[in-house]
Amino acid sequence: MDKVEKISITDEHINLGQFLKLTNLFDSGGFIKNYLQNEGVFVNNVKEHRRGRKLYNDDVVQIDESNIFILYAEK
Repeated sequence: MDKVEKISITDEHINLGQFLKLTNLFDSGGFIKNYLQNEGVFVNNVKEHRRGRKLYNDDVVQIDESNIFILYAEK
Protein backbone atom coordinates (compact mmCIF):
# COMPACT_ATOMS: atom_id res chain seq x y z
CA MET A 1 0.00 0.00 0.00
CA ASP A 2 1.34 3.39 -0.98
CA LYS A 3 1.91 5.98 1.69
CA VAL A 4 0.19 9.23 0.69
CA GLU A 5 0.94 12.25 2.84
CA LYS A 6 -0.11 15.87 2.51
CA ILE A 7 2.51 18.52 3.14
CA SER A 8 1.56 22.16 3.55
CA ILE A 9 3.51 25.10 2.20
CA THR A 10 2.99 28.71 3.22
CA ASP A 11 4.13 30.35 -0.02
CA GLU A 12 2.76 30.15 -3.55
CA HIS A 13 5.47 27.67 -4.52
CA ILE A 14 8.46 25.77 -3.13
CA ASN A 15 11.54 24.38 -4.84
CA LEU A 16 11.77 20.60 -5.14
CA GLY A 17 14.97 20.45 -3.07
CA GLN A 18 13.36 22.41 -0.24
CA PHE A 19 10.25 20.27 -0.44
CA LEU A 20 12.26 17.05 -0.16
CA LYS A 21 13.77 18.36 3.09
CA LEU A 22 10.22 18.66 4.48
CA THR A 23 9.57 14.96 3.86
CA ASN A 24 12.23 13.96 6.42
CA LEU A 25 13.31 11.07 4.18
CA PHE A 26 16.80 12.46 3.55
CA ASP A 27 19.60 13.16 6.02
CA SER A 28 20.93 16.28 4.30
CA GLY A 29 20.82 18.51 1.28
CA GLY A 30 23.78 16.57 -0.13
CA PHE A 31 21.77 13.35 -0.08
CA ILE A 32 18.90 15.13 -1.82
CA LYS A 33 21.18 16.48 -4.54
CA ASN A 34 22.73 13.06 -5.09
CA TYR A 35 19.37 11.27 -5.10
CA LEU A 36 17.88 13.68 -7.63
CA GLN A 37 20.91 13.41 -9.92
CA ASN A 38 21.02 9.62 -9.83
CA GLU A 39 17.42 8.52 -9.28
CA GLY A 40 15.09 11.47 -9.70
CA VAL A 41 11.51 11.71 -8.48
CA PHE A 42 8.18 11.94 -10.25
CA VAL A 43 6.35 15.25 -10.16
CA ASN A 44 2.82 14.88 -11.50
CA ASN A 45 3.91 11.59 -13.14
CA VAL A 46 6.88 13.20 -14.95
CA LYS A 47 10.47 12.24 -14.01
CA GLU A 48 12.33 15.21 -12.51
CA HIS A 49 16.01 15.69 -11.63
CA ARG A 50 16.13 19.46 -10.98
CA ARG A 51 16.31 20.65 -7.37
CA GLY A 52 15.04 24.05 -8.47
CA ARG A 53 11.83 22.72 -10.02
CA LYS A 54 9.00 24.82 -8.62
CA LEU A 55 6.12 22.98 -6.99
CA TYR A 56 2.66 24.45 -6.51
CA ASN A 57 -0.59 23.65 -4.72
CA ASP A 58 -1.95 20.17 -5.58
CA ASP A 59 1.31 18.96 -7.17
CA VAL A 60 1.99 15.28 -6.50
CA VAL A 61 5.54 14.12 -5.78
CA GLN A 62 6.38 10.42 -5.81
CA ILE A 63 9.81 9.68 -4.36
CA ASP A 64 9.77 5.91 -4.73
CA GLU A 65 7.19 3.18 -5.10
CA SER A 66 5.76 3.74 -1.63
CA ASN A 67 6.18 7.45 -0.75
CA ILE A 68 3.73 9.86 -2.37
CA PHE A 69 3.25 13.45 -1.25
CA ILE A 70 0.62 16.02 -2.17
CA LEU A 71 1.32 19.72 -1.67
CA TYR A 72 -1.29 22.07 -0.39
CA ALA A 73 -0.84 25.79 0.07
CA GLU A 74 -2.14 27.26 3.29
CA LYS A 75 -4.19 30.34 2.60
